[in-house]
Amino acid sequence: MATKKKSSGKKSSSSKKSSSAKKSSSSKKSSSAKKSSSAKKSSSKKSSSSRKYSPAAGKAVEREMREMKEGKLRSGSGKKVTNPKQAIAIGLSEARKSGAKVPKKKS
Repeated sequence: MATKKKSSGKKSSSSKKSSSAKKSSSSKKSSSAKKSSSAKKSSSKKSSSSRKYSPAAGKAVEREMREMKEGKLRSGSGKKVTNPKQAIAIGLSEARKSGAKVPKKKS
């Protein structure tokens, strides 16, 4: 019985090797496919020369993110902000109020 267990262990290890070889060859194919698709996207996409956000807006967002990480950032209702997306929204709102270049809010 002990010999059967050893032989079954060897079979599973050899099958693991063949499956890993299959995975590596399939991953190579998918990576080459990704490269060609990304090249197509960049050529068809028009690049805009102007920035979406001003450097001042970036600094405002950076300041709010730092406050959130320190645990000092509060929302309008007074609750502590823990969501990074909410901190970004607060930073962009502050930048808008100060007159920095920030796109208009979507609805």
